[in-house]
Amino acid sequence: MKFGTSGLRGLVTDLEGRASAIYAQAFAIHLIRNGLAKTGDQVLVGRDFRPSSPSIAATCIGALERAGLMPLDCGAQPTPALALYGLKIGAASLMITGSHIPADRNGIKFYRADGEIDKQDELQISAIAAEMAGAAIDVTPGSAPNRSAAARDLFSRRVMSILPEKALCGLKVGVYQHSTVARDLLVEALMHYGAEVVELGFSADFIPVDTEAVSSETIALLRKWTHEHGLDAIASADGDGDRPLLSDERGEPLRGDLLGLISSLFLEADVVVTPVTSNSGIEANGTFLTIRTRVGSPFVIAGMREAVHGGHKKVMGFEANGGLLTASAFSLPGGTLSALPTRDSFLPVLAPLWFAAQKMLPLSQLAAAFSMPFARAGRLANFPVETSGALMTYLRQSDDNLADFLAPLGAIARKSDVDGLRVTFEDRRVIHLRPSGNAPEMRCYIEAATEHEAQTLLNDGLALIRRWESRSL
Repeated sequence: MKFGTSGLRGLVTDLEGRASAIYAQAFAIHLIRNGLAKTGDQVLVGRDFRPSSPSIAATCIGALERAGLMPLDCGAQPTPALALYGLKIGAASLMITGSHIPADRNGIKFYRADGEIDKQDELQISAIAAEMAGAAIDVTPGSAPNRSAAARDLFSRRVMSILPEKALCGLKVGVYQHSTVARDLLVEALMHYGAEVVELGFSADFIPVDTEAVSSETIALLRKWTHEHGLDAIASADGDGDRPLLSDERGEPLRGDLLGLISSLFLEADVVVTPVTSNSGIEANGTFLTIRTRVGSPFVIAGMREAVHGGHKKVMGFEANGGLLTASAFSLPGGTLSALPTRDSFLPVLAPLWFAAQKMLPLSQLAAAFSMPFARAGRLANFPVETSGALMTYLRQSDDNLADFLAPLGAIARKSDVDGLRVTFEDRRVIHLRPSGNAPEMRCYIEAATEHEAQTLLNDGLALIRRWESRSL
């Protein structure tokens, strides 16, 4: 088990039972040891819809109770709803989710009473878990009072305060429900704001939907449904509801960083914090200060915190996957939005739809007006961590290695090693190679002047990585 860009991740076979009990207990010990909680304090436990999540949640509840805390069961719940409820009642929380990764894997996201844990917390929790590795561990499942309705109602009130009443009247929006815990609230929110809603693709089985690198199969479904139902958009989210998916009237997904940019304009933000993988056109399309970080919500949160401590007002952040975070309170057309420094998928769906409705433009035209470089993201799944590590080590050994590897794609103008390797070619195309921090995957991010050039560069970049893998086997 190890921490990635957002939480602890691993195979279900490794996480169920002993490992989940160890990490839940290690989290409780860390909180009490550092004065972040005291014996008897409440701690929330939520989960997504993947098959292993209920049993892992029950194991964590038992371990937390034995460690001296009082668990509250929040059931199947969007991650931002769980985090908001924890902030409201001053309780730490655990979210059992593997987000967008396949059902044979799962994970745990940890929150202190004041928000998402940081990298120092991760190190300390991992160290405590390592100390417990050889000890006898009780893995008896536990049960706890149910607070799912209270958590859901609080978050629902937040979502229903973003836009004015009936702000989306005239729009016909599909909701790709699949197995996301956000599905019911997405339907309710869109209907609350006056949109005509078509429910699509409900699944009792878990479907891993990656909103950052949308699969060709998912895009085919979005195009099919849009044509069949005459939709203005299709909205969805990943498994735990903290990363948005929004397609236009053609069924084409809008990139998450574009949703973040539109949301920052909707919020009238002064400071935007976003990872280096987000589109380079963001700075050119806003009057806000842009701060770039490494990939992962802990780094975005740290950047937002620094901005707030530096005296900046109206501070927000977003990731390339579209998950939106706020470090300040914002006054919105529908009310005041309190700070929620963890990823949320609802505002970055609602804000673009609001702009489209206000400007009476289809989403495709709204997106095109920003003149962003065309960007694509792809991944090679089941890519051994050892292989991706060896590739990145080789590329970093010398400029000659990097130039030779990328020679079939173009000549290098400059590079960045903030998180992975981001290379700008002499013709201004961009390729960014980065091993996933959450799963055995190799990710590739692309920017180019045209859609065709971006897709071609992505295909060629992934092909280079595959050839390296085949030589390494």
